[in-house]
Amino acid sequence: MKTVLDNLLVGLALLVSVGYAVSSLGPKTWRNRWLAALSRFAERAPSQLRLGGVARRLAAAAAIVKPQGACGGCDNCGTESAAAPRSAAAEVTVPVANITRR
Repeated sequence: MKTVLDNLLVGLALLVSVGYAVSSLGPKTWRNRWLAALSRFAERAPSQLRLGGVARRLAAAAAIVKPQGACGGCDNCGTESAAAPRSAAAEVTVPVANITRR
């Protein structure tokens, strides 16, 4: 019986890790679809399981759609001016004499 339980727990851990890898590395549309499907599944669950709050949070997470930038990366392509100089006050300087070993 212990081997069955061990195998079940290891299989569950592997399934969760594969699901996390797919959701973080896969397309964002897959993530939204999975969250919406899990939300619908949690809504249909019996009321004794008290998954109503989980279903609402999953539905809210699936509804969040961020606009993508032109490259699909940082979402601010072209909004920063390349010619704008950085101010000297933004840099932090530490005198060499103040750097010591711990």
